[in-house]
Amino acid sequence: MPSPLQFQLRITASAELASSLRSDPSCAAHPALHAILQSHHATLKCQFDAFADYVGEAERMGTEHYPLYQWTRQTIENPEKKAKYLQSFTVYVNGDEVYDEDVADALEAGLSKLIDANGILRVSRYDTNPENNPQPPAQ
Repeated sequence: MPSPLQFQLRITASAELASSLRSDPSCAAHPALHAILQSHHATLKCQFDAFADYVGEAERMGTEHYPLYQWTRQTIENPEKKAKYLQSFTVYVNGDEVYDEDVADALEAGLSKLIDANGILRVSRYDTNPENNPQPPAQ
C-alpha cells in the first residue's frame, strides 16, 4: 500500500554553486546534476527566490489574502536568513513541490551521490505530516 504521505527534497549548495544555479536553473553547467534532475522531470527553485516571489505576488494581489506575507517578508529582509535561503533549493517534480515516496527515494539516491563533489552540501527530505514539520506562525 502506498504511503499517504508525500515528500519534498531540498538541496543545500555552496555559495558558488547556489549563485550558478540561480542564474541557470537548468543546471546545464553541472552535467551530473542536470542529468539527475532531467531523468526525474525535476527542477530546482531557490527558496529565497520562492519567498521573494510570494511577497511580490502578495503585494500585487493584496497582502490580506496571503497569511504568511509578514513572516515571509521579514524572513527575506533578515540578512542571516537571506544568506541561508539563497543556498537552499527545493526540488520540484513535474512542477509539483511534493511527490510520492518512490520518486523521492530515487531522486534522493541520485542527488546524495553528488554531495561534496559538485558543491552540494546536503540533501534534506521532508514529508507532509504536520507533526514532522514546523507550522506557520499564527499571524
